[in-house]
Amino acid sequence: MKSQLAALLTVAVMAFSPTAFAGGKKENKLSVTFHLEADATDDPKMIAPQMANGKKRFFYRLPEISTKDIIAFSPFPADVGEGYGVVFRVKGNVANRLSALTNANVGRFMISQINGRVLDGFMIDKQVNDGCVVIWKGVTLAEVGMLDAEMPRFGAKEKKHK
Repeated sequence: MKSQLAALLTVAVMAFSPTAFAGGKKENKLSVTFHLEADATDDPKMIAPQMANGKKRFFYRLPEISTKDIIAFSPFPADVGEGYGVVFRVKGNVANRLSALTNANVGRFMISQINGRVLDGFMIDKQVNDGCVVIWKGVTLAEVGMLDAEMPRFGAKEKKHK
């Protein structure tokens, strides 16, 4: 009887513990990604259509920059009625990759997503050398709060990535 009760309690604890099956790792509640424009003729499994600048364009499904690459952020009010924008600073090696990527893709578009929701698109007009990438609009106050929980703001002591 005691062994059945112990087994039942163990199952109940595991069912209500979000990290029970994750090996103690915290589940990421936030995903920030930046996707580069692709050619319409690229492998259809690797690209997805999106509207950017009033035109249907294709973007790579795999991001060029993701949450794990970001070390700090700074939100700012976007244009009237468009929520917030956010500037992200990326790790040093990613900043080098971003510089090369933007240099090689001037004239192409890049889109940004938070938790899979497309927020903004922008045309790469020059090489980015400062290690920062921007979402100009569409970020909600709740998403800014989620960013605060995941990473430091510019100038704050950096938190260890979870």
